[in-house]
Amino acid sequence: MSQSSALRTPRSTETTAQTAPDVPGWLVALLAVASGMTVANLYYAQPLLSSLRDVFHISTATAGLLITLTQVGYVIGMLFLVPLGDRLEKRNLVTVLLAVTTLALVAAGLATGFPMLLAASLISGATSVVAQILVPFAASLAPDHARGRIVGRVMSGLLTGILLSRTLSSLVSDLAGWRVVYLGSAVLMALLAVALRAALPQHAPTTTVPYHHVLRSTVRLVRAHPALLRRGLYQAAMFGSFSAFWTTVSYVLTGPRFHYSPVGVGIFALVGAAGAAIAPFAGHWADRGLTRPITGVAFAVAALAFAVAGLGGHSIVLLALAAIAVDMAVQTTLILGQHTVYQLDPAARARLNSAFIATFFLGGALGSQLGSVAYRSGGWGAVTVLGAALPVLALLSWLTEHRTTARRQDRDAV
Repeated sequence: MSQSSALRTPRSTETTAQTAPDVPGWLVALLAVASGMTVANLYYAQPLLSSLRDVFHISTATAGLLITLTQVGYVIGMLFLVPLGDRLEKRNLVTVLLAVTTLALVAAGLATGFPMLLAASLISGATSVVAQILVPFAASLAPDHARGRIVGRVMSGLLTGILLSRTLSSLVSDLAGWRVVYLGSAVLMALLAVALRAALPQHAPTTTVPYHHVLRSTVRLVRAHPALLRRGLYQAAMFGSFSAFWTTVSYVLTGPRFHYSPVGVGIFALVGAAGAAIAPFAGHWADRGLTRPITGVAFAVAALAFAVAGLGGHSIVLLALAAIAVDMAVQTTLILGQHTVYQLDPAARARLNSAFIATFFLGGALGSQLGSVAYRSGGWGAVTVLGAALPVLALLSWLTEHRTTARRQDRDAV
């Protein structure tokens, strides 16, 4: 069998996918909860940065490095671990990754210095990509007519986990200290490994080629599908603005303007969690073929949200409205982007998701660090300018999308 043929889905698999029944509701709920719990590991530190800065006697920019390295770890996991979802049996892969995540979180909770915390966070970030194995898993189980809706429901759990992680982290750290945040998450990951091991159906690999060929094929997918790179860059801009906002807003809330405690910061994060409600609607819009127009609207909403955030430096109401709008816009483009990417090659959904998520998490890591630097250099106003500029750049690219496609078609015709 040639390498190219080995990378394609067998005809019998395609037929099964087309006639597959709806995924059981309890399984969708489990996948949503599991996705939210694992991805939350990337964000527990965000409301703790002020406290960690004081505990380890480091600067604001150095403290922000914790978020950046955790997201870099996630990118590493996306590039080198998620493609294994096409090569290995998924249930076994998920179990192993969650076991490593558990050990890394224990190390983070017992860290005796900031470098140790950084290293443990890098590892836990890399193995927390379980969420991005479960999402394409759900897409593979879903029938074609309901794929957007089911992926939207799973993603709503993932996005809720991102947003509620800050609140949970703030409350736990205030009651029991920051170390318990990491140690408690380690316990949750161990329990989740057992639950998923018992509940997930076996899912055969979609390719049998060697691992290094799988990695090469991921690169070829990026070259073969311009939509994959385009949607990845769109989301990189959006996630960069999202990360800049949430990495620095805790400094604003705990600063002289508001004097919030860590618990207050966590309660504020609950406001942003309301944005997760948009995910099922985004999946519905994707199923109706509204991906392009809604994408443009989301870019505009994100830019306007940062304008509101800039005016809200002294108003908690305006900051809350901005937080909700930013989260809704980012989540909408994420669902629409994943729906587009999953249609490109059903046999390579794990690898497609790997390239897509890795691309935009690089944007998120960059946004976290640039946001910290901007806040140190120019305060909240500089952060909001940075946050607005990124979706505006994406919107400008979106406006040229049809012309770029037309030029490519003309070139291919020649």
